[in-house]
Amino acid sequence: MLRTLAAVVLSFLALTPVIAGGLDAAAINDAAMPAKPAGSDKPSSSIVKLQILLDRARFSPGEIDGKLGENAQKALSAFAEANELNLGKAITPDLWDKLAATSDGPAIVDYRITEADVKGPFLKTLPARMEDMKSLQALSYTSAREALAEKFHMSEALLSAINPGKTFDKAGETIAVANVIGQQNAMPVARVEIDKTRQTLKAFDASGKLLAFYPATVGSPEKPTPSGTLKVTAINQNPTYRYNPDYRFKGVKSKRPFTIEPGPNNPVGSTWINLSAEGYGIHGTPDPGKVSKSASHGCVRLTNWDALTLSANIKKGMPVVFLDQSAEATPAQHQASTRKSSRM
Repeated sequence: MLRTLAAVVLSFLALTPVIAGGLDAAAINDAAMPAKPAGSDKPSSSIVKLQILLDRARFSPGEIDGKLGENAQKALSAFAEANELNLGKAITPDLWDKLAATSDGPAIVDYRITEADVKGPFLKTLPARMEDMKSLQALSYTSAREALAEKFHMSEALLSAINPGKTFDKAGETIAVANVIGQQNAMPVARVEIDKTRQTLKAFDASGKLLAFYPATVGSPEKPTPSGTLKVTAINQNPTYRYNPDYRFKGVKSKRPFTIEPGPNNPVGSTWINLSAEGYGIHGTPDPGKVSKSASHGCVRLTNWDALTLSANIKKGMPVVFLDQSAEATPAQHQASTRKSSRM
C-alpha cells in the first residue's frame, strides 16, 4: 500500500515542473508510471517518458509532446496487444515494467548542437499552398529548432519547454533531447497492414508477430485509399513531388502538372514508399503533429522519422494490406486474407 501511494505521489510530483511553467529533464528521467491513461492539455513528465519508451520500442506515439492523446493511446494499446497484456482504464505495473525493459538508458539526454544542425539553408516561411511551393529550390526546414525537434521525434513546443532560454541556433550549445537515436535494431518485416478506419499502420514478421506500430493519416474524399493488397515497388529518400491535376485536390487550383523540389517540408516529406497502384504510396509529412488527425491527399502519411524507419526495414515486393474496418484476426487469418486480396 505504501509503495503504491509513493508511486502515485511521484507521478503527481512529476507534473510540478509543468505547473511551474516548464519541464525538467531530471523529472522526466525520474518519472514514475503515469497514474492515469487519460489525456491532458498540459504535457507531463511521466507522459513524456512513456512516449519516449514507446518510440524506442517501435510502437510510435507520433510526435513526442508530453500529452497522452489519441496517437499515444493507440501506440500503448498496440504494445499491450503485442505483449498479451491488458490495458484498461489505468496503466498497470506489468505493462509499465515490460515497456521500460525494451530499451536502456535515460529518457532525456544532453546533446551538443553541431555546425550541421544550424547551417541551413532554412526557409523564411513555408507556403501554405502547393502552387506557391513549386518555385522554391528546396523544401527545407524553417529553422534549426524545427530540424532538431524532428531529429529527436519531438514537438517544437516540448523541445522549447525542456530547454528554457535556449535559441537552438548556436553550434556548441548543449540542449536536452529525447533519447531516441540509435535505440532500434533491424526488424524482419514481412507484411504491413494499414487500418483505414483506425488510421494506423502495423508491421508483422512472417509468423504474424506484431513488430511495430505507427499512427497514420489514410486517404481523403478526393482520392480514397484503395482496398485489398498492394505491393512495395520502390523506396525513395528525399523525393520530388509531382502534382497531377486529375487528382483535383482541395485547395489546389492549378490545371497543369507541376513539380515541388525535395526536402523535409515537401508535401510527401523526406521518404516515399511507392505502392503498386498508380499514384499511391506511404510517405512522410511536413506536419507531424497532424498525423492521423487530418485527411491526406489519398496516400498513407506517417511522421518523417517513422516513414524513414519503416523504409529501412522493408523490401520491394512486400505486401501492403489495406483493411476497410478494424478486426481482430489470427496470423493464419491474416495470411489467408493476404492471399485472397492479392488476386484482386
